[in-house]
Amino acid sequence: MSTRLSPLVALVAALTAATALAGCSSSAETTATAGSAYPVTIENCGRSVVIAEAPQRAVSLNQGSTEILLSLGLADRMVGTATWTDPVRENLAADNATVPRLADQAPSRERLLQAEPDFVSASFASTLGEGGVTTPEALDKLGVPSYLSPAECLKNNQGDDDGVRSSPLQMETVYQEITDLAAVFDVRDRGAALVTQLRDRMSTAAASLDTAGTSALFWFANQESPYLAGCCGGPGIISRTLGLTNVFADTTAEWPQINWETAADRDPDVLVLGDLTRKSQTAETAAAKIAFLESHPVTREMTAVRHRRYIQVTGAELNPSLRTVDGVENVVRGLRELSPHQ
Repeated sequence: MSTRLSPLVALVAALTAATALAGCSSSAETTATAGSAYPVTIENCGRSVVIAEAPQRAVSLNQGSTEILLSLGLADRMVGTATWTDPVRENLAADNATVPRLADQAPSRERLLQAEPDFVSASFASTLGEGGVTTPEALDKLGVPSYLSPAECLKNNQGDDDGVRSSPLQMETVYQEITDLAAVFDVRDRGAALVTQLRDRMSTAAASLDTAGTSALFWFANQESPYLAGCCGGPGIISRTLGLTNVFADTTAEWPQINWETAADRDPDVLVLGDLTRKSQTAETAAAKIAFLESHPVTREMTAVRHRRYIQVTGAELNPSLRTVDGVENVVRGLRELSPHQ
């Protein structure tokens, strides 16, 4: 976007913009036009997103999207980030420090537009969608193109449990997101190199440990009505890559809220615990999760709790993103520590 909006004009336009979110497509095939010349067109969640020129004032509304942009070396073209569950990946900390943080959680629409973005990206429809910070349609009316992670296009976001998937999410969808964003900013070589690096790390981790017969439960947050991973999101990628059995693989909800009696009945071998630094729900940190598990009359009798078979990962590693690869590696490391003979 070549003409910058003043905060006042942007605010007025935002408050009058339409808020209906177009439905995501059933396919995550989002491809850029050939060649490096602009305009570039991305097919994203049922929308054709036209990028007239390389963005210079990008805002990413979720940590996953932010870390992709930073990994592509685009900090100097970013004017804002938001919605964090954890500290930024260590190798990205220096670059991230140069980008303003609009909010730790979701910013207001006004705060977003005060940054005068010429491109907006997000990992979740709950952030870039109806009921979120803004919608792609509202941004279109301001001449600001936007991009939603294709991982969101593959699920039904109606109702609770962060959506339902009809088929398991694959890492290929994360790689497509990296490729798309690299095309948007005309850094395709960087995108290809990053995808190759991630593929190699996944292959190495998958071949490094025999986990046959090991069952796991993935807990993101909330102790009263815990969000435990279903079959088909980020933890599903981790489970399938390592040959683990997710004890709630029989549900297609992304993060179903399941009572502790049911979880105890499944009695997993290991508990993979999200160690979040945000403070929006109960039992965010791994320490809080462990304290709860060891004090609750039902959960303290679980085999994994009695033997303290815990594996800690960041919240970002449980969401579909390049951090999913970190999650795979950290689960491998945790399993090896729990079973030194491996």
